[in-house]
Amino acid sequence: MSTADSADHADSAAPAGTPALSLRGAALSYGTHEVWSDLDLDVHPGELVAVLGPNGSGKTSLVRAVLGQQPLTRGRLEVRGRRPRAGSPEIGYVPQQRLIDPMTPLRARDLVRQGLDGHRWGVPLPSRRMRTRVDELLAAVGASAYGDVPVGLLSGGEQQRVRIAQAVATDPALLLCDEPLLSLDLAHQREVVGVIDARRRAGTAVLFVTHEINPVLDVVDKVLYLAPAGHRVGTPEEVLTTESLSQLYGTRVEVLHHGGRVLIAATGAHLDHDCHPAGLLEAEGAA
Repeated sequence: MSTADSADHADSAAPAGTPALSLRGAALSYGTHEVWSDLDLDVHPGELVAVLGPNGSGKTSLVRAVLGQQPLTRGRLEVRGRRPRAGSPEIGYVPQQRLIDPMTPLRARDLVRQGLDGHRWGVPLPSRRMRTRVDELLAAVGASAYGDVPVGLLSGGEQQRVRIAQAVATDPALLLCDEPLLSLDLAHQREVVGVIDARRRAGTAVLFVTHEINPVLDVVDKVLYLAPAGHRVGTPEEVLTTESLSQLYGTRVEVLHHGGRVLIAATGAHLDHDCHPAGLLEAEGAA
């Protein structure tokens, strides 16, 4: 880590026990439309919190607020005891999975390096130090074998591994994952979840936005569920229940737990693909 980056971390040092992310009385509105309000949430080091909810419930707005790109309407949002700022090394960001053009000349290691010096003006780190650090990051996510391969030629799961390496390059206190499993098959979903969980177990706080809880159910500590009638925070066992989701949606929602999976179906009203609870409606659960 450079002297400048070390200074950033020192300046943002927080007392022991400070949450990596904290929201108190947080609200966000666009004009007269209030997306969510009275939101209280703490994400501690080594904790993974899944953010669930239908399209339009404010998941993307929450991501933007945490990244320092969208101010709250009221309330408080802090990352390690400070207001978030765009480009902060305290926050690592893994965006939604989008395949990169095969003709893109950028190699996997080049993308990871951007996480180290893409924000910096002036003289970059010495090339040997930089290459060593990039190699360490690629190894940490199991991507060493394709570090010199153009990213556009990698599979979706391989690209997400590289994006995670880029996101944790500054050793952030908070890893923000925005639908990182989108468009991945089950095998690649498991691989990516494993990489993120390893980072969590090493002490990083993780805020994991997703439409599907089942791929991460085994590693989730808490759930933040954003819905039309409000929100709820708690363990999966507390939040993902028939009573809880029925209250959040204002209609009867059946929640079944079967074989280590959560199956959800709306029985009181039709919920289409964009609006059913967290994208969790399973064909076998609806049969």
